[in-house]
Amino acid sequence: MNPVLTRENAGNYSAGMQAELDALESKLALLLERYHAMCDETLKLRQQVISLESNNKQMSEKLEQARIRAEALLAKIPD
Repeated sequence: MNPVLTRENAGNYSAGMQAELDALESKLALLLERYHAMCDETLKLRQQVISLESNNKQMSEKLEQARIRAEALLAKIPD
């Protein structure tokens, strides 16, 4: 049976291999950190989009109401 190379069994690693594994571990940790940060940012942005879409809908409704009132006022002006 082949020995499993783990931190507990690190004596089987050469110095160069250990340095490469440490570098890969650091890169993976950074990648995971950035991934989680991007997930958090994506969630915030999606929530912001929902909020802005709702605000946009309300503003569009108010604009339509104002247009209707303006047209009604214009209709009252004699020619």
